[in-house]
This record gives sequence, C-alpha cells and structure tokens, in this order.
Amino acid sequence: MPAKRFVLNISQNYSFAILRPLQKALLNSNRDVCWFVQGNSVNLDYFTDNEKILKTVDDVVKYDPDAVIYPANIAPTFFPGINVAVFHGFDAGKVDKKGLNDHYKVRNCFDLYCTQGPDSTAEFERLAKKHQTFRVIETGWCALDPLFSKNILDKKVEKPTILMCSTFSKKLTCAPELFETVKRLSATGKWHWLIQFHPKMDKGIVEQYKSIQNEHLTFVETDDVIPLLKQADVMVCDTSSVLIMFLLQGKPVVTFNNISPQNYLINIDSPEKLEASVTYALQRPKCLMDNIQHYINCTHPYVDGKSSYRLLAAIDKAIAEKTSLKAKPLDVFRQFKMRKELNYWKF
Repeated sequence: MPAKRFVLNISQNYSFAILRPLQKALLNSNRDVCWFVQGNSVNLDYFTDNEKILKTVDDVVKYDPDAVIYPANIAPTFFPGINVAVFHGFDAGKVDKKGLNDHYKVRNCFDLYCTQGPDSTAEFERLAKKHQTFRVIETGWCALDPLFSKNILDKKVEKPTILMCSTFSKKLTCAPELFETVKRLSATGKWHWLIQFHPKMDKGIVEQYKSIQNEHLTFVETDDVIPLLKQADVMVCDTSSVLIMFLLQGKPVVTFNNISPQNYLINIDSPEKLEASVTYALQRPKCLMDNIQHYINCTHPYVDGKSSYRLLAAIDKAIAEKTSLKAKPLDVFRQFKMRKELNYWKF
C-alpha cells in the first residue's frame, strides 16, 4: 500500500513552528508530506532545503493528498483529501463583532478538528453533534511537542528572565502602555527581558522597543517562540493566546488589562503595578500555582510531547470514517473569496 500523502497548508510565518513537529512525526511514520503556501505573508526563506513545496493549487490537486492540515480558521474545500483543523493558538477569550467567541465558530471548512484538551473538546463535540458534518478528536496540540521534549534544553542565566509578548490588536495590546515602565525596569538590570511581538504588530511600536535594547533587554524576531517560552521564568502579556502556551509549563503570567482575567493569571490595570506583580510571580505562591495546575488539567493535560502522533492516529480514523458524516452546507461567498485569493477556477 502506498504511503499516505499529507499537505501542510500555511499562511503565516508562525505556522512553521506549529506544523514542524507534525512533519517530523509524519516522516518518522513513513508518510509523504509537502507544504503549500497560501497568500503572501509567508517568508519562503524559512523553508529548509529538504522540505518539499507545492507551488500551485494544480500541484496540490496532482499530488492528491489524503489530508490537508491547517493551523487556521478557514480553508478551501476544493482541495483533495480531508481538511484537518489543528488551530493556530488556544482559546484566549477573544470575541468577534457580534460578541461571539471566534475560537468556536463553525465555518463549514473542516472534516476533523483535533482539539487541545478537555475544555475545547467539550464545546467542539457539542457543535459536532449539532452540525454532524465534522468529527472531533482530542489529541493535544502538535505545536507544543517541543515544549515538552527533553532534547530542547532551557537556557539558564544567573538572574530571572522575563518574556514580554503582546498581540497586535490596538484594543488589546499592552505594548504602548507598558513601554516606559519596561524601559525603566530593564535599565535597573534586576531582570533580563526578552521582547517578542505578534508578527502583525504596529511597526512603530516594534521600533520603539528595538530602540531600548541593552545588555538587559533583547528584542527577538522569530518564527518559533518555543525556545523563549522555555527560557523565561515569568511572562508579561495581555490577551494574546501565547500566554496559554507559557502557562502550560506551570509558569506564572502577569497580564495587563486581560479581557477575561481568571485566578490563574496575575492581572493588572496600570503600569505602576508591573514591577510588584512580576516580583510576586517570581515567588510562585502556592495558591497561584495550584490554580495554574488546575487550568493545565482542563486546557492541555498532555505533557509527553507526542500530540503529533495522536493527531496522525486521529486523521487515519477520520479518513476511514469520512462517509459517515453529512455533507457540508455550501458556503458560496467564503469559497468564492478563497478561489479568488488562490486564483483557481477549475471545478
């Protein structure tokens, strides 16, 4: 029997870090895998020499994959194979213009959702029962496999490391309001700061933080945040879903005006509280750490670094049982936009 074929579909640079653990599992399982780039936001220099790229939709059709995997909310439905959603982040509580949680919006694009943990599984299973057009299997998130792998070592430094991450949304970002405070704190040399922002962050804000780099503060531009998560002792953030990845290590997060502050976060509403809150987080108080562990159990309890292999087993099961699903409703408007973006009009 020929090896099953897989396409890793990406549209943002951060998708490399999400899907490369899965690519490794695919190759270790003697499966064939190619990449397909959708849109113009991906830096092609991030590909390695041994990664295979399909350059056009016709190439994808000719390749005839058994499954196409997306770290995205939407997907074309005119590619061969089943469409698999693996998510580009966790549910951070963000809502759309109608006040609905965007993480759980069904867009009639996917045959399989590979969920990250009990909380997300429960909601997607409810939606699957309602729509009956897709399957839900809990696997853990493939992007986190390296976070729990022992072959990536923490980089130890003599003083605590604080990782500041921020979303690009003007309504949610903490970067502008915390700038002067971070500048002042970094100058004291008490902690080492790592600054890493969402790739869509306003360039003016990026340049601000780059301008204050010193021996105690480093601005990092990367497509793989995992090494930074492992290196830091505390995170400073806002409502970016990357804070969840940090929490899953059992490490504290200080948030600034988080839209849904919970007892596993240290949330502040003014820059003046930042220093004291980071100091408190570094002490790892028992009550806070117990709340973080409870959150881990509900959100992503998988710490074995093998979510990619569970995902492959889920895809095999979904391929075998695909005919048991109802046909998806035709989303003419969304799929027309997708065809226009890809300049593909064959039917």
